[in-house]
Amino acid sequence: MRSLAVAALAATLTALAGTAFAQKTQLLVYTALETDQLKAYQEGFARAHPDIDIKWVRDSTGVITAKLIAEKANPQADVVMGVAASSLALMDQQGMLEPYAPLNLDAIMAQYRDKKKVPAWFGMDVWGATICFNTVEAQKKGIPKPESWKDLTKPAYKGQIVMPNPASSGTGFFDVTAWLTLFGDDAGKGGGWKFMDALHENIAQYTHSGSRPCNMAAAGEFVVGISFEYRANSNKAKGAPIDLVFPKEGLGWDLEAFGIHKGTKNLAAARKLADWASSKDAMKLYGKNFAITAIPGVADPLPNVPKDYEARLVKKDFYWEATHRERILAEWNKRYNAKSEPKK
Repeated sequence: MRSLAVAALAATLTALAGTAFAQKTQLLVYTALETDQLKAYQEGFARAHPDIDIKWVRDSTGVITAKLIAEKANPQADVVMGVAASSLALMDQQGMLEPYAPLNLDAIMAQYRDKKKVPAWFGMDVWGATICFNTVEAQKKGIPKPESWKDLTKPAYKGQIVMPNPASSGTGFFDVTAWLTLFGDDAGKGGGWKFMDALHENIAQYTHSGSRPCNMAAAGEFVVGISFEYRANSNKAKGAPIDLVFPKEGLGWDLEAFGIHKGTKNLAAARKLADWASSKDAMKLYGKNFAITAIPGVADPLPNVPKDYEARLVKKDFYWEATHRERILAEWNKRYNAKSEPKK
């Protein structure tokens, strides 16, 4: 009898465990976060909400944005996390986001969130433009270290520059919009396009992702990789012979941002993720990778990033970028796409 009772108890516990597992909510989260960041963020959220699982769908910003837009009539994602704010502004314009004011909204700086009282999205952290400059290869080839964007149009850099394709990479897109902001945009005739024409002469390849140019420069394949500060710092920390250059004219940037997809069947769980993603605990995790978080005073100073980094960021209008995205990319593709890395 005792063995029967034990067996019955074991069966009951197994059934209860199975029920608990079945009741665990799974959130489908579309992201452009770097793969080497996801684990820490997932573990941080799991500590706060062990009853919710995250399933990530990850790719570069442009690819994730295109996927979300293509799925508009039949949305799959519950949440969009760590995707450029310029992309979330585009989704907001198309009525694809569920407005929500997370618990920590008041702590987020105004310039790093949707301006509406109940925002469609909010920022997590800033990622910005950085040139990865291989000092060893530059010395071999007699190539000077650049100080400005316009330095990169000089003959010494011909065939030695790689940068991200703005259609697939959020880093590439904020580079292009920053140059249009800094140098002018006049339907393809402004100074920004003239700058990119000259830069194109020196470009060896436009890559799929924003990380790859820095990885290529770090490996000595090219002298200059136009990338962003997280990837540059992580490569340098691994011993790559690169210097980080922050061009003096100003830096393109975007926000890794968060939004809830309209129509999600897991709204309560999505809101819990939003509350956590806007929390100080989450911001501390972001601050290990980026110099600026949406809540000020959280991130510790990062090596190789100048103290006045935030002041160097160009002026930004996410909704202007969303409105003009198709025009800008069409013009860019017409002029420069021949040097793009083949699509995956």
